[in-house]
Amino acid sequence: MYRREHRHQLSFEDFFLPFGGKLSGDNRWIKLAELIPWDELEDDYAAQFCKGFGAPAKPFRMALGALIIKARLGLTDEELVEQIKENPYLQFFIGLEAFQYSAPFDPSMMVYFRKRLPEAVVNDCNERIVRHGLKVIRSSIDHDPGDDDGSGGGSTSTADQPQPSPQKQANQGSLLIDATCAPVDIRHPTDLSLLNEAREVTEILIDAMHPQVRERFGHKPRTHRKKARQQFLAVAKKKKPRISKIRKAIKQQLGYLKRNLASIDALIACGGCLLAAGRHIYQKLLVISELVRQQTILYHADSRSIPARIVSLCQAHVRPIVRGKARCNVEFGAKISISVTGEGFIFLDRLSYDPYNEGEDLKAQAIAYRRRYGHYPKVICADQIYRSRSNRAFCQRHGIRLSGPRLGRPKNDPELVAAEKQQFIDDQRQRNAVEGKIGQGKRRFGLGLIREKLPATQGSTIALNVLVMNLEKLLELLFVFFAYWLQLLLGNEPGKDSRYAYLSNQVAPA
Repeated sequence: MYRREHRHQLSFEDFFLPFGGKLSGDNRWIKLAELIPWDELEDDYAAQFCKGFGAPAKPFRMALGALIIKARLGLTDEELVEQIKENPYLQFFIGLEAFQYSAPFDPSMMVYFRKRLPEAVVNDCNERIVRHGLKVIRSSIDHDPGDDDGSGGGSTSTADQPQPSPQKQANQGSLLIDATCAPVDIRHPTDLSLLNEAREVTEILIDAMHPQVRERFGHKPRTHRKKARQQFLAVAKKKKPRISKIRKAIKQQLGYLKRNLASIDALIACGGCLLAAGRHIYQKLLVISELVRQQTILYHADSRSIPARIVSLCQAHVRPIVRGKARCNVEFGAKISISVTGEGFIFLDRLSYDPYNEGEDLKAQAIAYRRRYGHYPKVICADQIYRSRSNRAFCQRHGIRLSGPRLGRPKNDPELVAAEKQQFIDDQRQRNAVEGKIGQGKRRFGLGLIREKLPATQGSTIALNVLVMNLEKLLELLFVFFAYWLQLLLGNEPGKDSRYAYLSNQVAPA
């Protein structure tokens, strides 16, 4: 059950502090709270719950606010709760009306917050927050103290003007697209280590199932665990074992594993329960059956590739993603396609754990740009994999210039060739922004290592990191505006034209 609190946006002046004083309006968390339309976003969150029965769920502002704090500061769930207990600004940000010394929720609630705010919901929140944040900044610009009459010309704000229909708008702006991998926190997998782990899981299950059917089954099945462990360590401890040694060890572990699976089937036939060792062991057993099938095929085949290859027993949804990078050729996690607009805002367009060709996403990303802004971009900057014939035809049909050299022989005109070369260099320089956003997400925020375990919570975490990056961009724009506002207070009037020179390239009409 979910109870909506019918009250106005909480003001930081009304936030009660038992030790005296009041909150400062210049704090970053106060500014962030103003950029998020909490009431508008709450509708989708409230629709997930039943009406009339069940324990009341935590408010939407508390759920989303806690996830934003965690992604922005890079905290664990336990440390996040401690930080909220100690910081009144964080308590205001998650929607509390007064400072309290007790924790507003248990750290285990963070898992439910991530499940209730999946990737699709967070992506929708991301777009709404960007629109609302730009509207707040535009209204601040149009109502600044530099206007003589104090009205600021708010009636002529671009955010309030009716936008023309999408069919009548010419292409504007630029779209930067790229794909990357968000690696998850798993051990680097090898076929031998996976088979050894699977063998140990089956041994645990046999030990738990046999006491239930001891009278009917007889003696416990042999597992040869000591011998199997010694054979595994004899190869695993070597720095550079030969391929023949590795293949021999894999064949041995497969033999032990198949024997254990046959023993488990015999125990089931006598009335053994697969849940004897716990639900997590049973879930791993389901993955082990598919792992044995894949490894048997790989052992007898010449190829080292197989569809939907399992690289972790705990996270069976994770797949190897071939990147082709010098530092790490293969990464294990979700492959994501992102787009960056000319204003510097980033959007998550696709997330998949199976490898795919990111060149197929160009059309969908251009259509998504048209849905957000009402028109197609004027130019799309992308690398070579996006420059397929179908993508070129799509861009030509909609009047979009796709970066990169044209097809066919080079022209005989040296000046035209030099101009095209310079245009390509400029596009590559502009495309560096999307590479910078990927680096910012992986170094500053949590895209470099996803520590959540479930597919739903991992997708929510990835989308939240993208959302927080946009919040950082909105804060940067606010800082630029207040720098201009400070010049007005000091008497350095830059003029109307200069005012929009600060933000015209950043705050474009949405």
